[in-house]
Amino acid sequence: MNQNNQNNPNNPNNPSIPSIQSIQNPQISQKLTFLPQHGHYRNLRVYQVTEMIYDITFHFCQRFLQKGDRTIDQMVQAARSGKQNIAEGNQAAATSSETEIKLTNVAKASLEELLDDYEDYLRVRGLQQWGQLHPRYDAMRQYARSNQIRKDYASQIQKMNDEEIANLSITLIHQANYMLHRLLETMQDRFVKEGGIKERMLHARLDYRSNQSAQSSQKTPNPQSTQNPQKTQNL
Repeated sequence: MNQNNQNNPNNPNNPSIPSIQSIQNPQISQKLTFLPQHGHYRNLRVYQVTEMIYDITFHFCQRFLQKGDRTIDQMVQAARSGKQNIAEGNQAAATSSETEIKLTNVAKASLEELLDDYEDYLRVRGLQQWGQLHPRYDAMRQYARSNQIRKDYASQIQKMNDEEIANLSITLIHQANYMLHRLLETMQDRFVKEGGIKERMLHARLDYRSNQSAQSSQKTPNPQSTQNPQKTQNL
C-alpha cells in the first residue's frame, strides 16, 4: 500500500485517525430532554370515571331537580370541574409539576363538593344512602368497578330511580377520589425525586455543556502524536 495514501487524512483507513465508533460516547449521543412524557388524559382511568360522573350528574339534575333550582348549576359545575381539572392538570404536567398537583387537588375538592350534594339530596328526601349492610351495596360497587359500566351506563340510568342513580354516583365519586389520592401521592414522589421544571432545565443544560466539553477534548489532537519526529531526534 502506498504510504502517502495511508497517511492521507481523508483516508478512513489512516491508523492515526480514530474511528467514529471508538470515540462515540453513548451519553453524548443520547437525546437530552427535560420535558416529561405523559400519556393522554383520556387514557387515565380516573378521567374516564369522572366523565361518567359528569354525564350521570347532568342526567340526574335534568330529570329529578326542578328547573330553576340553583342546585342544578352547582352539581353540574362541580362534576365538570372534577373532570376538566384532571385533563388540564395532565396537560400542564410537562411544564409545571406545581400546576399539575394544584389542578388535581381542585378536581378532588370538586368531587367532594358533589358528593355532599348527592348525600344532601338523599337525606332531605328521606331516601336511603346505601351502606355496607344494604343488600344492593356489593352489587353496585362491583358494577361501578367493572368494564361493563362504560358500555351501558347511559342506558342503565334511564331505568333507575333517583335513589339508585344517587347511590351509583356516590360509589363512582368514592372510586374517583381514591384514585386521585393515589395519583397525588405519585406526583409528590416524582417531584421529590425529579424536581420541578426549572431544576430539570438546569440539569439538562449542565449535561449538555458537560457533553460538549467531553466532545471537544476528544477532538483535540494529542501533542505527542503531532510532534515532528525529526525535531526530536538527538543531534
